[in-house]
Amino acid sequence: MATLHVVTGDQYRIIDRRMREIKRQLDQDGGSPLDPEWVAGELQRIIDASGKVLTEITDWQQFYHDLFGLEIDLLGLSVPAKKKGFDRLVIVAQGMTLQRLYDNCVKLCPCWKWTDDDLDKIVQSERTAKDGTYAVWFRDVVEADEELKNLSANDLKEKGIPGITLEERLLMELKYFKETGNHLDIKSWTLCSGSRCSDGRVPGVSWYSGRLGVDWCRPGGAGGSLRSRRAVSC
Repeated sequence: MATLHVVTGDQYRIIDRRMREIKRQLDQDGGSPLDPEWVAGELQRIIDASGKVLTEITDWQQFYHDLFGLEIDLLGLSVPAKKKGFDRLVIVAQGMTLQRLYDNCVKLCPCWKWTDDDLDKIVQSERTAKDGTYAVWFRDVVEADEELKNLSANDLKEKGIPGITLEERLLMELKYFKETGNHLDIKSWTLCSGSRCSDGRVPGVSWYSGRLGVDWCRPGGAGGSLRSRRAVSC
């Protein structure tokens, strides 16, 4: 089901006033200063965006049922405002931990990680679903964000650019594989700049040598094929 918002009286009156102003300008004698085709298109985009989010949410509910055996109700989930170019929604359900996500990846494809330790014990992330389900938008691309190449985790932090967490990247892999049967980051590594290992290193994910690899780099490490994915969250 779609996210339902409580609309206050003031909000309703503001929207109604603006809609009446649009209609007033469209109905002027001698012609309108507004292009009616443009107005109709913008209104339709608002309607379409709501429908697309509903489809995404429904798809994520089915995803959690199929891969984790969970029956979750995402009614009322706060979905961040969508920005242009950010079309991949990732919903992290409450209780999803790193090790659990990695173990589910192992069930679907060959996997490798740099450590034998439980990931939950050695990696911390800026966003987690420990206290509740949350949603975040990313670009819907196979390779990590081209615009973020040659920027280390330290650089991204200094510039105030929010990056993907390791949990979100593993979920993105699972969802993409379920949809397409293919993998992400065939030529690059996603720098999970929203996460840190206990010793300060930064995890990263790539598909290489026929397996899903979870490795690490130093917080100052940068390169053309090492790129984060910008996050749009609440």
